[in-house]
Amino acid sequence: MKNALYGMLLALQFLTRLPLPVACPWTPATRRWAIRAYPLVGLMVGALLACVALLLGQWQTPSPIAALVLLSLWVAISGGLHLDGVMDLADALGSNQPLERRWEIMKDPQIGSFGMLALLFLLAWKGVLLWALLQYHAPLWWLMVVPALGRWAGVALLVLTPCAHSRGLAWSWQQSLSCRDVGLALVPLLPLVLVWPAMALWLVAVACWLALTRAALLRLFNGINGDMVGATIEGGELWLLVLMWSWWQFVTVSPPGI
Repeated sequence: MKNALYGMLLALQFLTRLPLPVACPWTPATRRWAIRAYPLVGLMVGALLACVALLLGQWQTPSPIAALVLLSLWVAISGGLHLDGVMDLADALGSNQPLERRWEIMKDPQIGSFGMLALLFLLAWKGVLLWALLQYHAPLWWLMVVPALGRWAGVALLVLTPCAHSRGLAWSWQQSLSCRDVGLALVPLLPLVLVWPAMALWLVAVACWLALTRAALLRLFNGINGDMVGATIEGGELWLLVLMWSWWQFVTVSPPGI
């Protein structure tokens, strides 16, 4: 029980910028529990976003402003942790260089033009999709689901994909994990499927995203690192937002004026 609590605190300290001045032991057991808690932390982030969205709706905040507030809060909570992975991966892929050179580019602390473009378009797409979903009054549970399933995708990639190098944070985490942890990470989300059965559909969608991402990273890099886990989380969130917007746009509701 103590390891589970420390693991939860580790996950919160690593994935968020919430002030938690607690020294947690860094052991295989606490690392396993931390990874299992990733989706639960995502659920907490999503619940906070949903609460803020509810308040903004009660205050009749215009949809563009509400979307920007939510996106800003979304980034602020994590401190842009996963955005760094998106930029590093984009610079490596955009370089069109041999494999070893791509790895060198990913380790370079400086951000190139491809990384800046990837960041710009990622945030722009997220903001516009948030705006659209708020405009069509989509139910707020989707704001809880997106960060949770995005982080589950990161967990699954980390556990199921070999690291390219025997060093780094991702490799050290991976030594404590097994396939069992991928399933256990989903446990906190299972009650939500009973409340919102459509969540099962989004889980399948994230699994498809994960399979495609994993195959592409193995082909392009022969393995993964921590940056790729972060990029997978961000990409998974964007993928879910696109699918949810498509669902409410074309299946559930008709656009205003039609």
